[in-house]
Amino acid sequence: MPLSKPEIIKSIQEEKIKFEPSLDKFQLQPHSIDLRLGWNFYIPKNWAITEKGRVGVSIDYLDTQSQKDNFDLIKLKPGQYFEILPKEFIIASTMEKVVIEADKLMALLYPRSSFTRKGLFIASGIVDVKYSGYLALSVINNTETQIIRLYPGERVCQLVFHFLSSALSPEEAIKHGISDSKYLKAAPYSLEAKSDNQEEIDLIRFGKIGELKEKFKL
Repeated sequence: MPLSKPEIIKSIQEEKIKFEPSLDKFQLQPHSIDLRLGWNFYIPKNWAITEKGRVGVSIDYLDTQSQKDNFDLIKLKPGQYFEILPKEFIIASTMEKVVIEADKLMALLYPRSSFTRKGLFIASGIVDVKYSGYLALSVINNTETQIIRLYPGERVCQLVFHFLSSALSPEEAIKHGISDSKYLKAAPYSLEAKSDNQEEIDLIRFGKIGELKEKFKL
């Protein structure tokens, strides 16, 4: 069941949900919290200079041995803005660090409707119970021709908080599959994609799905 405004306020007052920096009155909605756009933007690389010359970048996220840097990180200063090009995909950080202290609360992230009406898309996502860190926002300019200007501090997405049917221990909360959460304590300058469990990756890369299913049967 989603939390209403009074329940959200009570959870913040009791420090079951924390935000850094603290929220302002513009961000509190009837049954959600608006989050503001942060200062850090990741732009995917599509070419590189090698000994052979300028080459296109081919991305294989399961090739964990190469350890390629697939994004350029842009850190804006107060007063600067970011122009997202038509059909461009970027990753941006939230301005707020989100901390969920309660053991029976999680959140769903959605784009604000006013943001999508500009032709922009933010992927929805889950904020796990006991999560602590900044959130990575996958943003796409869906327009064919418009360059759209983004300003740090804009309210771009919202969190809807939900009660879990039962509480999770700290150990249960951070366990995703057989590994600990990859993005717990994420910082605005370290939001790029991180690798899954190496054994799972190797089995997938070599087509050994049956072996994977049998070895890690639930």
